[in-house]
Amino acid sequence: MRPVAVIAASAVSARGLGWRGLGKAVREGGTAATACSALGGILAAQVPALPSAQDVEPRQLKLMSRGARLSCVAARSLFRESPSLPREETGFFLGVGASGGAVEELEAMLAASFPQEQFDLSRFGNAGLGACNPLFAFQLMNNYTLCHAAIREGLRGPNAALFSRGAGTVLALAEARHAVASGECDVALGGGADSALHPVTWAELRRGGEEGMVPGEGAALLAMAAADHGQSLGFLQRCEVHPGRQGLAGALESTRRSLLAMGPECVVLAAAPKWRDAARELAASVCPGAVFESAALFGEALAASASLAAVAALDLLQDGEVHRAAVLVTGPDGDVGLVGLASEVAS
Repeated sequence: MRPVAVIAASAVSARGLGWRGLGKAVREGGTAATACSALGGILAAQVPALPSAQDVEPRQLKLMSRGARLSCVAARSLFRESPSLPREETGFFLGVGASGGAVEELEAMLAASFPQEQFDLSRFGNAGLGACNPLFAFQLMNNYTLCHAAIREGLRGPNAALFSRGAGTVLALAEARHAVASGECDVALGGGADSALHPVTWAELRRGGEEGMVPGEGAALLAMAAADHGQSLGFLQRCEVHPGRQGLAGALESTRRSLLAMGPECVVLAAAPKWRDAARELAASVCPGAVFESAALFGEALAASASLAAVAALDLLQDGEVHRAAVLVTGPDGDVGLVGLASEVAS
């Protein structure tokens, strides 16, 4: 299959709108020595308020979860900065998080579905759904994190929304890469969008034992095309997921072999707290002194973490000091994701 180039990118994060400069910020603020303090003791890495011209139209907001809103902002930003990109046949593969609708609507639906102490499915269908606004469904369906952006931008190519708690977003990048490499479409977008700030999501993470996590949010997209497309920002050489079902140690060992084969000059690490030490040790064994922790800048943005780390790594390639960069992902899901970016096509 043909090599794949990254021809455009976009991001919205706690740093605001835009991806240029994220590599430098991660490099300066995400070393092992400063990773725990770079966020300055804040409770959450929230996307700052965006000017109305860069945000979603107010009448559309009632249809969207927070993740969908951020996905729309990132997609619109990408096409504004690269207006020559095709739309109708462009593929779109996105790592998405859990549902994140309005809490008051969710409370009304649940209250009507619990006649006593236990959830009643029949009552949910007869009374629970009727207790909330019908438009609430568009906030709850997590595939609409992709759908809202695709509809808004007129994208009609191959697509998939992949549920992600970390490495699932690497699968979204891999699907986009394969769609281009196989010739299924000329251009494909890959990335992730999510928010860990929703109270239901945050409660889930706390129940899962994610102590020490600074919840974050964001969205980031990479636009990919064949290597002979013309000007490129870099080349996407690897997108791998090493399942952690048999234990993290085995997944990390197979990842280590891939990292050594890749020969990166730096590793951008997107690691959940419970796996951070093991992931950092692995990355440092391959790139001592050149491991940068993206969570120190973005917090734990779940489905968006891997894509935010990827655009930061892409940014590191732009000044010419780094020619090969790896992204190592160990999210709350326990799988290990690996993305390889290079400034030149591998020989």
